[in-house]
Amino acid sequence: MKLGVVVKLDDANIDARFKQVKDYGFDCCQVVAWKFELFTDEIAEMIIEASKKYGITISTFWCGWSGPRVWDFMEGPVTLGLVPMDYRNERIKDLKKGSDFAKKIGVKNVATHVGFLPEYPNTMEYHSLVCAIREVAQYCKDNEQNFLFETGQETPVTLLRTIQDIGLDNLGINLDPANLILYGKANPVDALDVFGKYVMDVHAKDGIYPVDGKELGEEKKIGDGKVNFEKLIPRLKEVGYDKTLIIEREISGDQQIEDIKNAKILLEGLI
Repeated sequence: MKLGVVVKLDDANIDARFKQVKDYGFDCCQVVAWKFELFTDEIAEMIIEASKKYGITISTFWCGWSGPRVWDFMEGPVTLGLVPMDYRNERIKDLKKGSDFAKKIGVKNVATHVGFLPEYPNTMEYHSLVCAIREVAQYCKDNEQNFLFETGQETPVTLLRTIQDIGLDNLGINLDPANLILYGKANPVDALDVFGKYVMDVHAKDGIYPVDGKELGEEKKIGDGKVNFEKLIPRLKEVGYDKTLIIEREISGDQQIEDIKNAKILLEGLI
């Protein structure tokens, strides 16, 4: 396995972003983008040039979507991903734009949060959602890409069922083990028993379970949460995963930098 780190496409300062990846000591990253105005030919060329300059490969292009987003248990189900009907059509277009941009920079994996997938499958809500995801995934397939679900907002068996019902052969999972804990959905090590064969990229992130029925659990630096990387990494190897572990620390400033560097040391020892 190779270690990498998340790069946020927040502005046009691409060279500095990739230089930081190199300065951390990584040679791969995952690009996360929410600003569609940056999905231009010029920015794409800057990414290609910076990745070549610093010897950085991009494992996955993680694409956001427009409209409101609330990361909790109350408003999350009605604001996140492709689940809410009020935003679905526009977000399908957003993800297609992301797929096209990923193609420009030569990235084969496109990932996102699809939202709180319905647990009960025998409803129109579920079936219409499956059709919407299939439309995006087929678009990625036509661009010779995989479409990855980032874990967290659904139980592993619900995600497995959705992948099976969509029925395309370019579907995969961006495993975020911390999210499974933050949302109280599963133990990530055990989750690999359910969907391990679909994992195509992994976020290295940590956190603790919710202690409030309305709010997510709290993200922690790697080693201070409940993910248990000492068991997760060997289990990933057992299910045949040998690709990237992308460190994600969703804070900012000097503490983020320190936590990323410490995570690199810890994970290198486990790999």
